[in-house]
Amino acid sequence: MEEVLLSVVMTTYNHERYIATAIESVLRQQTDFRVEIVVGEDCSTDRTLNIVEDYQRMYPDCVRVVTSEENVGWRKNYRRTIEAARGKYIALLDGDDYFTHRKKLQLQIELLEANPDVGMCYTRSERVDEEGNTTIYPEGECHTSLEAMLRRNPAENCTVVARKELVMRYYEEIRPEEHPEWLTDDLPMWLWFAANSRYMAIDCPMSVHRVLKYSVSHNPDYRKKIAFVDSLSDISIWYDERYNGGRLSPELRLAKHNTALWVLSYNGSIVEYIRRWHRDVKEYAPLKRNKASYGLFVKKVCWRMWKKRSR
Repeated sequence: MEEVLLSVVMTTYNHERYIATAIESVLRQQTDFRVEIVVGEDCSTDRTLNIVEDYQRMYPDCVRVVTSEENVGWRKNYRRTIEAARGKYIALLDGDDYFTHRKKLQLQIELLEANPDVGMCYTRSERVDEEGNTTIYPEGECHTSLEAMLRRNPAENCTVVARKELVMRYYEEIRPEEHPEWLTDDLPMWLWFAANSRYMAIDCPMSVHRVLKYSVSHNPDYRKKIAFVDSLSDISIWYDERYNGGRLSPELRLAKHNTALWVLSYNGSIVEYIRRWHRDVKEYAPLKRNKASYGLFVKKVCWRMWKKRSR
């Protein structure tokens, strides 16, 4: 049997509404090489496991299911599914996302095969919310530098194809399991790639990322939203210090500070706002000179006063 060149790594938990669409989008890919789908199923409480096992029975040479008797959590599930992949390359696809361009994988593999110094390749994506509203991501330029990625990650999980050898090197060198404060695994991985290899982009939307309520990255709870954005900022600050000489540290810390205060200017109490301001300034004193934080505070106070009067 022909060797697997590419493994599509698909992690899933309680995705019974979406998982068939994700798998079918891979099966429809047009490639001149063998592709396997490795599904990491983390003991869903719905019918997700039944669905993926049905696909494994229908496509035994293509679909493999990795699971266990107990839920292991998103981080361990992510890694064990990657480790189970047999391909030279891996494509990532969460169980609620899907590919749209029929030659997405073919085009990305051709690019990687032609450029041995390129560690990963991403494309644009379509972000679709539960009301069907669609936006293209990233909105601006598809950048390919370390400093640009430190400022903002352009590579959504469902758009990336990477060399598995380098992914395993990332795990060995960074040991993300030792950073429980990191609430995502893709940003630290792509920053490592940006620091240790070239990465490239295909300027075309080829996948859909579903923006679901109550997901880790899109939570309506403002405290959880702040915690997730803080985690992304802290990851970038950590990589900037390790691989970029800390050149962007002031900019990244300011962005982290302003984002949290902007969210708190609409949500939470005045005391909560002041505590966050004080915590950030204590950690990084130059933030005391940030005029935006005072303007947001005035806005919050005025907003509170207006709400009280309008009752």
